[in-house]
Amino acid sequence: MIYKKKEPVYMKFPIDEKYLIDCFREIVNVPSPVGYYAQMNPVLEKMAAEFGCEVTYDHKSTAYIHLEGEDHSKKVLIGAHVDTIGCVVRTIDKNGWLRLRNLGGVNYSSLEGETVTIHTRDGREYTGLVACQSHSVHVFDDARTLERNENTMVVMLDEKVSSKEEVNQLGIRHGDFVSVDPRCQFTKNGYLKSRFIDDKAAVACVFAMLKYLKEKNLKPKFDTLLAFPYGEEIGFGGTYVPEGVSEYVAIDIGLIGPDYDGNEYNVAICAKDASAPYDWDLTNRLIAYAEKAGCDYAVDVFYRYGTDGNAAVRAGNNLRSAAFGMPVLCSHGMERTHISSLNNTTNLLLAYVLDI
Repeated sequence: MIYKKKEPVYMKFPIDEKYLIDCFREIVNVPSPVGYYAQMNPVLEKMAAEFGCEVTYDHKSTAYIHLEGEDHSKKVLIGAHVDTIGCVVRTIDKNGWLRLRNLGGVNYSSLEGETVTIHTRDGREYTGLVACQSHSVHVFDDARTLERNENTMVVMLDEKVSSKEEVNQLGIRHGDFVSVDPRCQFTKNGYLKSRFIDDKAAVACVFAMLKYLKEKNLKPKFDTLLAFPYGEEIGFGGTYVPEGVSEYVAIDIGLIGPDYDGNEYNVAICAKDASAPYDWDLTNRLIAYAEKAGCDYAVDVFYRYGTDGNAAVRAGNNLRSAAFGMPVLCSHGMERTHISSLNNTTNLLLAYVLDI
């Protein structure tokens, strides 16, 4: 079946945009670099409880919310990963500077000048400044030209330390997690600027969908699992799928560039990522749902990109996968999108779960 894109007249589902942004602001300020779930899972539990929902976990600490459907003939899963790119402490220099190892696709040039937080194994937190080891144009000849990578970038702690021993006395050790200040801003004309729109804006859209369902006293068409994994940025967030799931729909960012029709205002449906195409029938259904819901949408093929949906397929799970979400500028950096894109994404989510 071939679908012809039409200009949307209106979106079917009126979304609480204030809740969308407030929800994003709350979760984006909770640190959750790859594998670090200690602070985020309690927040997910609190947010779910506001709608009378319980959160359960698998052994990888992926969080789940189960929604009973009108039809029990199949079970679908909507995944929005809560892990972000980040770092761990790789080693500590003699002068007390920290060297990092990345978690996910870190762009060190983008991190220069940022504030980070080091999370120790015993629960302490310390802030620091990410800088190039040739940190000043007044001092180093290569301050402008030295490549920014994990061998040239350091964290200078906001503590009076000048040796490895003094850093160790703070409780900081190799392997401690390092999270980055998101610096979230929402402008008066609707632009969202922040780190980690990938993928916490998708999490906010899922909760906005949940809010709409609960307030309208609606059930999904089919039994639905909402999943929030912590390993997408390194490729394994969707590898385990609970028994009985036949469809995995990953809500993740879209990309903006010369080859793409996605922009900061629409929702992008991914037809293929770096590894494989998404399911033909399920993707066609998403396009049809976007039409019926009045979404402004695009269908794109993404190159340096993957989601938990296709990770689930590669892991051998017997299911269909698909992916869509809000396109962003400057992915894996200081990202930007618009509230219209979050609204379109949430409308497509509702159209899918309600099977309109």
